[in-house]
Amino acid sequence: MARTVAIGHQDFETIRKNDFFYIDKTFFIREWWDGGDSVTLITRPRRFGKTLTMSMVEQFFSVEYAGREDLFRGLAIWENRKYRELQGTYPVISLSFANVKESSFSITKKRIGQILAGLYNRNRFLLDADLLTDEEKRYFLSIEADMDEVTATMAIHRMSDFLCRYYGKKVIILMDEYDTPMQEAYVYGYWDKLVSYMRSMLNATFKTNPCLERAIMTGITAISKESIFSEFVTNSEGIDDLRAHQCASSFHLNNLKMVTATSEEYNTAFGFTENEVFHALDEYGLSDKKQDVKLWYDGFTFGGQEDIYNPWSIINYLDTEKLQPYWANTSANSLIGKLLREGSPSIKETFEELLRGGTLTADIDEQIVYSQLDRDEEAVWGLMLASGYLKVVSFNMFADEYAGWVCRYVLAITNLEVKIMFRNMIRSWFGSAAFDYNCFSKALLMGDVKTMNEYMNRVALETFSYFDSGKRPSGSVEPERFYHGFVLGMIVDLAGRYAVTPNRESGFGRYDVMLEPLKKEDNGIILEFKVMDPEEENSLEETAQAAIMQIKERNYAALLKTKGIPKEKIQIYGFAFQGKKVLIKKGSAH
Repeated sequence: MARTVAIGHQDFETIRKNDFFYIDKTFFIREWWDGGDSVTLITRPRRFGKTLTMSMVEQFFSVEYAGREDLFRGLAIWENRKYRELQGTYPVISLSFANVKESSFSITKKRIGQILAGLYNRNRFLLDADLLTDEEKRYFLSIEADMDEVTATMAIHRMSDFLCRYYGKKVIILMDEYDTPMQEAYVYGYWDKLVSYMRSMLNATFKTNPCLERAIMTGITAISKESIFSEFVTNSEGIDDLRAHQCASSFHLNNLKMVTATSEEYNTAFGFTENEVFHALDEYGLSDKKQDVKLWYDGFTFGGQEDIYNPWSIINYLDTEKLQPYWANTSANSLIGKLLREGSPSIKETFEELLRGGTLTADIDEQIVYSQLDRDEEAVWGLMLASGYLKVVSFNMFADEYAGWVCRYVLAITNLEVKIMFRNMIRSWFGSAAFDYNCFSKALLMGDVKTMNEYMNRVALETFSYFDSGKRPSGSVEPERFYHGFVLGMIVDLAGRYAVTPNRESGFGRYDVMLEPLKKEDNGIILEFKVMDPEEENSLEETAQAAIMQIKERNYAALLKTKGIPKEKIQIYGFAFQGKKVLIKKGSAH
């Protein structure tokens, strides 16, 4: 009889006691312990088993779970006496910042303060032991949600000392989703304030902590060492030589080891391998669905291990037996959406290619520099890779005369589930103008230029600011950001009826798009977007006519004609932009 599939459980004990569906990942304990690293930072996409793994590690090592061999009997880690003797022998501090998602620095500090206060409340027995001095007791009792920053940033360090003295043994520290507050800080504009706070806490916890035995941090991103891990580096000499060997592997920064998506370490410990997924499908009588499941949920690569499946989606599929997005709907994806929506025309053009099934090539540093996300396209792709929205198709590391060691990636959208998530995200960009947008699309397909003008101006008026990053002088707008987003919307909405192909070589301030019909009864359509140049054109009318002239002069219709579309069934339109104003003129392809 197949085991019960229980959704949402991240506590190892609960899963084991109830014999819920579980794939044995306890080999991670052996690999991590034998590795001997002081502090290990592991990055994986959300819902990839990071929290469950931390729960498993805590319950294996913690003195509070001493004698709980029932949780591990029958699993890989229990086969070796060496590891059996380690179970329940260390004091463990386990914290999670997964729910610290606040819109201000003050509330974020308070939420972290609540988590630290919870840690101290769970260890109040220390107050009754003949252990703490009067000053230490006062400090212990001062740990509360509204404590000052100095007290808060030393809280884990000092609890390590208290537990070490009580048990006579150094402490294992587990910090889950360390970067969640940092991502929210970037989105809501208090990054600089939180960076200083987190740097002080992490330094005290992991760098200057004599009571630390080992530590694991997990998160989605490896935030750059210059941001919060700079204190971990005491000697950077030889880093370039190191990257020559490990650019696609893990980064060692003094006592911090970073394990990212391209690292070989732990490459099957998070997510399900194809063999694990296929065995699960066999267990639940779904053997005939293997290729469908692969199309939807496969595609992740960690190190050299390909065909890693999204565990959250697999578990939900086993429960419902329905192929649909699960992982992509577990959060608002607010940061990724913001970066794509407000991103430059170049980012949107590249993303158009990804949506059409293409790839991008980028030189990426897997250590994310959040301050560069607004101006560095490759930082955006690096974040999307770390977050699981893009997969590594190929990787090459080489020495560059000027840049040193370069990590060059070829990336693609991970799988069908992620592509559907992106399509839904793009549709949401026009949600406030959905009626007007749909009316414009119908008018475009009918060739009704008067109605196109009416509804295109409504859409622009309602959604223009949504594509604005807000980082230019007051009153300054970039129509390119809007119409590139608009083209992404067409790629999504017209999929199945038209092949939408933008031309990336149109020139500055211009952009042309070809809509190739997939059905013989539909017209071919060519659109040219042009921003009005006051030095060359006196009106939007002139700009729209200039756009039409470019279509004709460059003979864009020739490609459609070679595909068997007669010239009388080819429609051309010039879109002229001046700020939020749009004028559309229709031309003739004859």
